[in-house]
Amino acid sequence: MVDAYRVYEMFAETGTLTKTATLAILPSTAIYHSVDYTMVESRKYEAVPKFLRTLEHGQVCPGVVSSIERFGVFVDLGDADGLISMINLSWRRFEDASEIVQVGQNVAVVILDIDLERERLSLSLKALQDDPWIEIARTRLGEVLTAPVTKIIPIGTFVAVAEGIEGFIHISDFRGEELPSEGQNLTVRITDINLRHHRIRLALV
Repeated sequence: MVDAYRVYEMFAETGTLTKTATLAILPSTAIYHSVDYTMVESRKYEAVPKFLRTLEHGQVCPGVVSSIERFGVFVDLGDADGLISMINLSWRRFEDASEIVQVGQNVAVVILDIDLERERLSLSLKALQDDPWIEIARTRLGEVLTAPVTKIIPIGTFVAVAEGIEGFIHISDFRGEELPSEGQNLTVRITDINLRHHRIRLALV
């Protein structure tokens, strides 16, 4: 059996001491596994500060999606992991990050922020995509289109006006008529486009 105190001394500087010390009281096979795992983690831990200093804001880096969480997506850049927050994942509307990326997927990301003190990276996938709102604001005000209802809420209805982009019809526009069902096509006019807040107002035709 590996001496738990020796394990303590070996990894006191790695930043993963708690995990190692906890496993050190288990049978020897578990201890050997914990030592090997911690050595790998410690090497990556020590490489992170140096790696972060090689990066620049706005730099494009290749990476692999390592996990998907409710608040965003972690991407492994090799010597460090970075986080893509939900707002920086895509221009299109989505409910879950798994609609945009999958674990193990190769991606290219833009470095948004480098926090050397806390050793954190903020990344963006959206920054490499064309902003569809610019084209919509430039060309589509006043356009009449027929499109499906995507969502109904107490104060109105959302309608798809482009891939991943919705416009809103206020309930007052229905003038007491029964609200449509999801998937039903409506003919609408684009009456207002708020580029700053990414909102489109629609009116029934």
